[in-house]
Amino acid sequence: MNASRRSLLAAAGLMIPFAAPHRAPLAALPERPVRLVLGFPAGSGPDLVGRMLADGLKEAWPAGVVVDNRPGAAGAIAAQEVARAAPDGTTLLFGEVGQLAMAPSTYARLPYDPARDFAAVAEVAAIDFAFVVPASLPVNDLAGYIAWGRARPQVFMGTFGAGTPGHFGAAMLANEAGLRHEAVHFRATGDAMTAILGGDVQGMFGSLALVAPHVQAGRLKALAVSGPERAGLLPGVPTLAESGYPGLSFHSWFGLVAPAATPAATVASLEAGVLSAMAAAPLRARMAEAGFRPAGRGREAFATLMRDETRRWAEVVRATGFRAIE
Repeated sequence: MNASRRSLLAAAGLMIPFAAPHRAPLAALPERPVRLVLGFPAGSGPDLVGRMLADGLKEAWPAGVVVDNRPGAAGAIAAQEVARAAPDGTTLLFGEVGQLAMAPSTYARLPYDPARDFAAVAEVAAIDFAFVVPASLPVNDLAGYIAWGRARPQVFMGTFGAGTPGHFGAAMLANEAGLRHEAVHFRATGDAMTAILGGDVQGMFGSLALVAPHVQAGRLKALAVSGPERAGLLPGVPTLAESGYPGLSFHSWFGLVAPAATPAATVASLEAGVLSAMAAAPLRARMAEAGFRPAGRGREAFATLMRDETRRWAEVVRATGFRAIE
């Protein structure tokens, strides 16, 4: 792999600096329950961390927090709903990198514009992925998998939807390793997990929160993790860089955004509540134990992250030759 190609792919995996706990004043709290709209089903990685945050916000927002799962179209349905919601601070999107940074490059006609339609509130957490295979597959490391895959006319790799980090992770790995692969996109997280557990697909990048329990129970084999360092949940699993693919580092991140017309004072009060909740050691510990990296950065830092990641993922999407979804 040439240097320019490696630099291009590495852009997708630049680390989010870990933010120290920030104690924000609790002023102008929402007077009505806040609805956190989540574009993925119950039990998915975004759902797990979103519900942890909702629990942590109960003290900061005593009027209440409701998690509303609206899965579909890789999170686009939920994002569109929030973009069109009343800008009163009671409807927020708990979004992730796919919806807020990748979607402009993966959809030909996206029904919302992350840069135009949302006001950043706060970054919450990030998580790495693990490349997993069925326990029955006769390989024990990534080199063995690549050799096994090259000997076959085609390898099927599952994803949690077209245009998601796991989708492009699989595409980048296949391109770099010289595998003839076909992506199998599942609309439901449960369907994707059933497929990989049953051997219907022969590889998948899944978030650590979802796949680590299956790896620890021996139902899946983890061959590599996508971050720049080994994961605490799977310390014996090498990184992609350690496995010979230094340009293939990537992760997902999560945060809250409000409709763009939400008054600045309202956004500031929402930001204060989230940062106060994220400063609590028990919440950060829960997230870390589940495989997430707690962040807790404010609206300005999160807005910058969204802009930077939109540019970086646009380059990665172009490099994979992906054709935008109509």
